[in-house]
Amino acid sequence: MDTSKLEQLSPQEKTEALARGYYGEGLNCAESVFLAFLDAHGLGREALGLASGFGGGIGHTGHICGAVTAAVMALGTQKGRDPFAIEDPQERGRQLREEIYPRFAALIGEAEEHFGTVTCAELTAGFEDFGSIERKRHCREIIAYCAALAARHAAL
Repeated sequence: MDTSKLEQLSPQEKTEALARGYYGEGLNCAESVFLAFLDAHGLGREALGLASGFGGGIGHTGHICGAVTAAVMALGTQKGRDPFAIEDPQERGRQLREEIYPRFAALIGEAEEHFGTVTCAELTAGFEDFGSIERKRHCREIIAYCAALAARHAAL
């Protein structure tokens, strides 16, 4: 997509458009979502390699969707925490239970409600040929949704 057109989009739309493009360039689902979020939010690309193993439901095993996992990772860049900013271990635990986990659970819950599952094998049932055009189109929609979802939750 033309960079001048990208600049006219909202952060959510920009993240979604970039994710579609990166997937079309051969990045896996997790890499596409995570890199789109990093780029749309002006963050460095140094951590992109963290997403590589999550594609295909973590190492192509069909477990939790790589695009969903990357959305959680992306959200963490904006809404994660520095656990050492709080000295008391009990307070750290409280922060996780009351502030951090609910935020990320909301993202997962929304993806699960939208798709009916967040498991790669279930999301791609009927598209078993990993290299097929049909599967790529199907996954591109999941990737775009998850990228936009991460951007929207980061803005909350």
